[in-house]
Amino acid sequence: MTHLEDPAESTLDALAPLFAATEQAMGFVPNSMKTMAHLPHLPIALSLLVQAASGADLRPLLSAFAEAAPAPDPAVELLPRTATQLAAFAASVSAGCRYCQAHTSHTGHRLGATAAQYEDLLNFETSPHFTPAERAIVAFAMAAAAVPNDVTAEHFAALKTHFSEAQIVQLAGTVAAFGFLNRWNDTMATTLEAAPVAFGEQHLSAFDWTPGKHG
Repeated sequence: MTHLEDPAESTLDALAPLFAATEQAMGFVPNSMKTMAHLPHLPIALSLLVQAASGADLRPLLSAFAEAAPAPDPAVELLPRTATQLAAFAASVSAGCRYCQAHTSHTGHRLGATAAQYEDLLNFETSPHFTPAERAIVAFAMAAAAVPNDVTAEHFAALKTHFSEAQIVQLAGTVAAFGFLNRWNDTMATTLEAAPVAFGEQHLSAFDWTPGKHG
């Protein structure tokens, strides 16, 4: 059984053009897209990524999505970037991507997170550098990025004590996006830039961090 229910029908109705195009291509609308619709732009962005990777002409899609994409709902409070960067870093630690570990920690620190959070991530359950909400984020992100996936109902129960459904979808979307980036950069052996290398060498020693093949 799914960990999150679908959003309200009004939200799904706003994405009718996307769902219609998907049904025409696949013969049905995947339930995963409906869950993503808690953040309406997420299934649109996924569709564009999948189509771009398959070599499709995006121009008709971009035009249709520009008209169909709903305006952000000011009543939906989204997570700050520091929270999503923490999820991205934890996911990258779980996946073992040194490139993304350096990027996410460096960016999170630039956004205002303390370096101590990244230095002490492996001790997140007891470290004083994490709030209960941040512990729930890290536990979820590391489990979600594990192969095979290690997320349980208990992870969602912990998240639901701190976050809305839209915020939980935001976290899951972040982990999923970094699943793409972790695999892309490790596959391509992307060369790391100087600033994240310096941050990684200074603050990620607990992970025995080096640029490795990204140097």
